[in-house]
Amino acid sequence: MSTHEVLEALEARIRQRYGDLSAADRKLADVLLARQRELLSYSATELAGLAGVSKASAARFFRRLGYADFSAFRQNLRDQVSARSPLRQLERGGPPSAARGAPSARSGLAAHVERDALRLAALPEQVGERALGAALDALAEARRVWVVGYRNSYLVAMHACALLSQGRPDVAMLNDAAGQDAERIAEIEPRDVLLAVDFRRRAQRLPAVVGLAREAGAGCILLTDTPVSTLAAEADAVLGCAHQGEQVFDSYVAAVSLVNYLATAVVTRTRKRARARMQRIERAHAVLADLEGLA
Repeated sequence: MSTHEVLEALEARIRQRYGDLSAADRKLADVLLARQRELLSYSATELAGLAGVSKASAARFFRRLGYADFSAFRQNLRDQVSARSPLRQLERGGPPSAARGAPSARSGLAAHVERDALRLAALPEQVGERALGAALDALAEARRVWVVGYRNSYLVAMHACALLSQGRPDVAMLNDAAGQDAERIAEIEPRDVLLAVDFRRRAQRLPAVVGLAREAGAGCILLTDTPVSTLAAEADAVLGCAHQGEQVFDSYVAAVSLVNYLATAVVTRTRKRARARMQRIERAHAVLADLEGLA
């Protein structure tokens, strides 16, 4: 089960019982729904404090959800989330392969491509019209675009930075190889926008980075596989992009395609400015003779 599915199941369980909950239980339920992404980092006492209820009330609440106590709830959540790690997927067997009776390696590849094709086909339904429009406006009009993504999200974030920077000036990776995240965060201004890429398995520092960018007055676009999260609540536009399946490693085909579309649409919207910039870039390549065919 994906992290998104785990959180959806938890939310559904809470929503189903919400009408029958006491006032104290509703306060705790609201905290859980608002902080789903960080639940594993909280203790029962901390959650009770955030909700303004007693620890005893919190204990009763988790029993009503069907758990022996908060520890059982947290362990269940941890088990479901960790079940999606590459190691657990490998131990469970992953998708059918030639080693387990598939006709050939090529048939395995064909099945793999078919799964990715389904992800691409589902992408337009996952991205809302309003969110997409808001994201394109922000990326085209911002003073500066900052891009951030850790772990698996870094690949998509780096690709977004590389494409956007060809069509508009002042695009930069916030988390660069030099580890100067803090120095770059200090440069964020109110007319900037942060494009945050947030796929599992998630880096714990990303919420703090988004929070600091928001404190500086920047807008935020979130590209994520889990639209229900505290990060989503912080974003001006949330672009959903599911990527999980039964394979050992997650696929980012749909995310890369979405990033390509965003960059292309921004260039189209700012055609005159983008054309002038791209011409200067091509001239620089020609002078540097750094690309095959331009020497």
